Amino acid sequence: MVCGLVLSASTNVFAETYSFGVVPQFEARKLARIWEPILSELETRTGFEFEILGAPRIPDFEEAFTNGDYDFAYMNPYHAILANDAQGYEPFIRDGARQLYGILVVREDSPYKSVQDLNGKEIAFPAPNALGASLMIRSDLSKAHGVAFKPNYVSTHSSAYLNVILKQVAAAGGVMGTFRSQPIEISEQLRVLYETARVPPHPISVHPRVPKHVREAVEAAFLDLWKSGYGREILEQVPILEAVPTSLKEYKPLSAMGLDEFIVVN
Repeated sequence: MVCGLVLSASTNVFAETYSFGVVPQFEARKLARIWEPILSELETRTGFEFEILGAPRIPDFEEAFTNGDYDFAYMNPYHAILANDAQGYEPFIRDGARQLYGILVVREDSPYKSVQDLNGKEIAFPAPNALGASLMIRSDLSKAHGVAFKPNYVSTHSSAYLNVILKQVAAAGGVMGTFRSQPIEISEQLRVLYETARVPPHPISVHPRVPKHVREAVEAAFLDLWKSGYGREILEQVPILEAVPTSLKEYKPLSAMGLDEFIVVN
């Protein structure tokens, strides 16, 4: 089930309202702090209203976009493929300054020097179908390195990292973007043991029911927002370091990565 977090910055009671889903990489309060100022700026620039719809866990987010609950959604790259297959969602904005890749982290003081050292160990992941933080890592460990492991799905990236620090697991999957956003007292206790291949980062996708002029207005607003100092500051919290247009074509190669066998159906 999706849950509304906040937002109604526009004072125009006649404004059209569109739902905006956000993949729960972090806990709800942090996501709200990141996205409320962005959507407030979009309201000002487009004249439409946006309601943030949060999901407590990534599987709940997946169920929501599969059902078409979101008009717009910020999702991981593989979600973009799944959402297009299920509902026809189209990616239209992404970060043009970086690429997404998964990382495996261990405690800074751990004895692990290679992924082979994790054979037979328990590894925390934010969710089964998180692309960089779970699917790509689990695929690499199993197919490229022959490492057997016990997965522990802990709902968020932050929880995965914390499980390593608390010695509940030997390692955790994440992505460099969320790792760098952790408080220094967390990140300094962790060490990156492994990195996956690079892919295009999380896009913002739009449901086909959204009128073309609305999508175009939102796309223009994101691109314009990035051009301002304040806009860059708030977009960097996502992180989106450079807002650029995108399309499904950029994400189609993910379908050939052989990740389907690692998908966990809710």
